[in-house]
Amino acid sequence: MMNITVIGTGYVGLVSGVCFSEIGNNVRCVDKIASKIETLQNGGIPIYEPGLQEMMMKNVEAGRLTFTTDLSGPVSESDLVIIAVGTPPLPSGEADLQYIEAAAREIALSMKGYTVVAVKSTVPVGTNERVNSIIASLTDQPFDTASIPEFLREGSAVKDAFNPDRLVLGVQTQQAADLLLELHRPLTENLVVTDIRSAEMIKYASNAFLATKISFINEIANICDKVGADVDEVAKGMGMDRRIGPSFLNAGIGYGGSCFPKDTHALIQIAGNVEYDFKLLKSVVEVNQAQRWGIVDKLLEALGTLQGKKIAVWGLAFKPDTDDIREAPSLEIVPKLVEFGAKPQVFDPVAAENFRREYDHESITFAESALEAARGCDAVCLLTEWGEFVNIDLKEVEAVMNQAVLVDGRNVYSAQRVKETGFDYHSMGRPALLRDHFIATQS
Repeated sequence: MMNITVIGTGYVGLVSGVCFSEIGNNVRCVDKIASKIETLQNGGIPIYEPGLQEMMMKNVEAGRLTFTTDLSGPVSESDLVIIAVGTPPLPSGEADLQYIEAAAREIALSMKGYTVVAVKSTVPVGTNERVNSIIASLTDQPFDTASIPEFLREGSAVKDAFNPDRLVLGVQTQQAADLLLELHRPLTENLVVTDIRSAEMIKYASNAFLATKISFINEIANICDKVGADVDEVAKGMGMDRRIGPSFLNAGIGYGGSCFPKDTHALIQIAGNVEYDFKLLKSVVEVNQAQRWGIVDKLLEALGTLQGKKIAVWGLAFKPDTDDIREAPSLEIVPKLVEFGAKPQVFDPVAAENFRREYDHESITFAESALEAARGCDAVCLLTEWGEFVNIDLKEVEAVMNQAVLVDGRNVYSAQRVKETGFDYHSMGRPALLRDHFIATQS
């Protein structure tokens, strides 16, 4: 059993702390926001993540997991201190490291005996060396720094924590490597032990490549729209090639969330700082930004004008199974609908209040269900592929609408399901979906 302090109780810190306690370690999670710690101490969680709250309560009751605003006490008794604070983007696109550096200073003043200080936050190459320098300037206690980047997906973070594809450990000494290997081996044998700078780069390179796959298939979808091909069939054929693989080849309205947008911009900035023009990644970002406007274009194509039209918006979170709206397409699409004179009726199972805090307008109606959002509307547009939207009875939806127009921003509905309705159906890169000969082959 290790004594571990996790600094930061956001998605990364809280999930990591809970999961490390689940495999038998003594974990104390620290956050400066007193209200957040109070929520956690009372059994609540400040984020929506399936399975997390139940596992948290189990380990709190077992005495392996505690929450506090006090950093010094836990750090002084820890073998490992994990920094999992936010690194929000600056206007330049660079990561803001003020919280990382503040944590390093406080750790230095609290350590007693050999401690490994591991950065789990996504940080630019060289950040761990900066952390090492800060700590070394403030203490004579023995320590090592390390990089242990996270690869958790919101909405499936608990599952990912216990079933990782790989874990990356960036270290500078064998002593630090041995400690981190002992901690992580119960989770997987797929452990990459490397130098710290390479570990920092692996995280950015991984996310940038996945973002590139998404933007690539969206460009293919746009071409499919023009030539009459079906991007789903194209992606299926591509994905069967083992060199390509099927993951992240789902065409739609682009990526969002806290990682891909922030990390692509940060990597472009990292490249710029060493006088390298990352042209490919700049294009990935540009394509992603433009892709979400396809929803508005398809609504205009179907309705002619949006002035005075009631438009149902299904999904506000950037992806299903999370309440996270950071960089969500909805934050740009809904205001654009308002700008065009539409009256959006919006619904999301868990993210509505987060959205309302970011953007509210007198033209917007917040509905209590998907069906209520569609009632009296001239069109429905699906932005987030929550299961209840995917599995909804489309005939029932059609029956409550003023006009039967459906814009599927995530390509979740099959030809057979749409054919059974009277919907004027629009998707992303599937213009051939309702051609008679195509339907016949699918029946």
